[in-house]
Amino acid sequence: MPTASKEEPKVPGSTDQGHVHVRDTSVPEIVACPDGPLLVRGDFEIVSTTGEALPRRRKTVALCRCGASGIKPYCDGTHKLIGFRTGPETGQ
Repeated sequence: MPTASKEEPKVPGSTDQGHVHVRDTSVPEIVACPDGPLLVRGDFEIVSTTGEALPRRRKTVALCRCGASGIKPYCDGTHKLIGFRTGPETGQ
């Protein structure tokens, strides 16, 4: 008679085989948050229109998409106050 196997708890970022996916942080990744900022992770530099490097204190940076942030180009959460909405994702 087959015995029931105890199911392992799911770990975020793991596959069914239990392998953990590790992202290559040297490659920049940009995530468009629905109704919010662009999250940029990895090895990158943000420069001003004059070519000067802008300060970066975190590994992940949130960039404003709504245009209303008081600390542009960074997001300050104002998109929530003004009801900023992005269009539907097209998958393209």
